[in-house]
Amino acid sequence: MGPGNKELFETQLSLCRPSALLNETPLYCQYLEGRVFPFLLGDVRVRSQVGFEPEPRGSHPYLCVDFRTLHSRPQSAGPVSARNVRRLLSFQRYLHSSRFIRGIPASNPLGYILDDDYTGQAKLMLEKVGNWNFDMFFFDRLTNGNSLVNLTFHLFNSYGLIELFQLDMVKLRRFLVMIQEDYRSLNPYHNAVHAADVTQAMYCYLQEPKLAETMTSCDLLLGLLAAATHDLDHPGVNQPFLIKTNHYLAALYKNSSVLENHHWKSAVGLLRESALLSHLPTEDRLNMEERLGSLILATDISRQNNYLSEFRTHLDKRDLCLTNGRHRHFILQIALKCADICNPCRPWKLSKLWSEKVTEEFFHQGDIERKHHLEVTPLCDRQSNSVANIQIGFMTYVVEPLFVEWSRFSDTRLSQTMMGHLSLNKQGWKEGRDKQEANTSRASEEQRTSDAKDSNSKELPQGSKRS
Repeated sequence: MGPGNKELFETQLSLCRPSALLNETPLYCQYLEGRVFPFLLGDVRVRSQVGFEPEPRGSHPYLCVDFRTLHSRPQSAGPVSARNVRRLLSFQRYLHSSRFIRGIPASNPLGYILDDDYTGQAKLMLEKVGNWNFDMFFFDRLTNGNSLVNLTFHLFNSYGLIELFQLDMVKLRRFLVMIQEDYRSLNPYHNAVHAADVTQAMYCYLQEPKLAETMTSCDLLLGLLAAATHDLDHPGVNQPFLIKTNHYLAALYKNSSVLENHHWKSAVGLLRESALLSHLPTEDRLNMEERLGSLILATDISRQNNYLSEFRTHLDKRDLCLTNGRHRHFILQIALKCADICNPCRPWKLSKLWSEKVTEEFFHQGDIERKHHLEVTPLCDRQSNSVANIQIGFMTYVVEPLFVEWSRFSDTRLSQTMMGHLSLNKQGWKEGRDKQEANTSRASEEQRTSDAKDSNSKELPQGSKRS
């Protein structure tokens, strides 16, 4: 690293000194074979320095509900041991990473990595990655299911973060592959494609004038990392389900932001396992992990009103100053929250598909609850709910209030576009619901008329009998 680059690098790192060291346990767990399998991540010496204490093996209760039934398939193979699963994952990761280690030309390693994976159409799409109607489903097909890896790598490169933070490209690629693999592909909604979609939306927000002019390179790095990892290893069920089934994560995080804490700690685990930031000073690395957690924890929907109230207060007082590090971080939190729930603000074709996928995941949870004689979460009950009703409620009470305030903060063409789509999509769901209800009512009326005619035809009219 030259003197000029080193000075710039140290300047960027000076913007993110830690306010407090992490004090959460580095013990990360996976649920395998109906059991809890704990494993440690990170350097033991680093853990001991910052007060991390590993949890005792076998300290977590077993699940009351077997998670293997969540996505069971009739053709699924028999159970495999936790050791075999780990071996398989390790081998897959080795294959993904080793293919980029062998034969990379020293003259242009970055170009080799990019050209090796991208098709012509995918490259053309990435040239328009800042377009709000970016079709992540199509991009995922073009990249053979590697949308999160390819998109995030491209954004890191386009922002110059690889060079600025002296990131090893093979480590970065391996880290992104590990992230993508740790999203559960069988989840209809909370999967790697959703993470890629949120990352693309986050990029759109980071390009907005107020953010583009003030965000530091460290802010950009953390914003993209948080978007890519914000739902890491999501089990496809919500927090109340984990609590009422006595899941070990609920106990580990004391029933508070259970999933978000798990996403954050899983992300930190992969950062340490990949050694992506191992060249940074320990203090700066820990600070980045802490700030990453602060961003991911902001996506907890149960804390929506707290963030919205604070955001509204800042806008009313007009006291947001993005030269202030705390204010910039708060706006990053709001931007990530917007990116996470922006599906209703996409064009109808994309929005409708996302709505159907998230509702499918909700209803799947409800089916599991009913199967195991648990109280069915109202939102997840397919017998009393519809996609239209769920989406109308979600848009009215969650999405619209947040995006109205975002539009006050960033009154741009993008904000106007999003609000326009939101209004049209909400109206589309209402019209579809009304049409369906009208058809149902008409069908019921026709059935009643038909039943009445059948009943009358069975009775002989008076005087019809001959004497």
